[in-house]
Amino acid sequence: MTLSNVPALSLSALVESILYAAGEPAPVSAIAIALDASVQDVESALEELNTAFGGRGVRLQRQGNKVQLVTAPEAAERIQRFLGLESTNRLSTAALETLAIIAYRQPITKPQIEMLRGVNCDGVMATLEARNLVQELGRADTVGHPMRYGVSFEFLQYFGLKGTHELPAVEHLETLAAADTPAALGPPRDPDPAEQALLPLGSQIPDTGNTPSETPAEV
Repeated sequence: MTLSNVPALSLSALVESILYAAGEPAPVSAIAIALDASVQDVESALEELNTAFGGRGVRLQRQGNKVQLVTAPEAAERIQRFLGLESTNRLSTAALETLAIIAYRQPITKPQIEMLRGVNCDGVMATLEARNLVQELGRADTVGHPMRYGVSFEFLQYFGLKGTHELPAVEHLETLAAADTPAALGPPRDPDPAEQALLPLGSQIPDTGNTPSETPAEV
């Protein structure tokens, strides 16, 4: 069969091929350039893929202008078993609380996080950065120019989210029952992983006096 006889692929199929080959988050604008298509057309193709992936073993995951292919969170336990990975590496309550604050208030600086939590967050932030669950978003235009943080693609993968739009509404968090923290490569099945993991969201800003250090058990 010659190339001229090969059926042309649809735009959504070409986008899927690029995302599969990329193996990492790809900017929508870069995909559009590679396919000589408009950003609007690529967005439409992504919507088609998102619908087509329903019930399949892969998902589209998006953070801002970047998108990537990931395995379905429901398959996490089987994937862990296949890869021989441990599933005991869990986040502490302090780390989950800090993640929740970052997820809902991003971009946010470490001093702002410490005001909300009322404790020094150096240890927790180091843990979250080491596990690539948060990312730097540039420095704030304030005194000292502290770094601003937001959640990463790894955060979305950890909790099995397609994007931050799937985070539960803040007003619903206080009504949710607390449960165990999720496993490293996939969320627990019951209750909803995003709601469960983000339950400890701090809601009150404490007095801005000295902030006690995190205890080692909270890191």
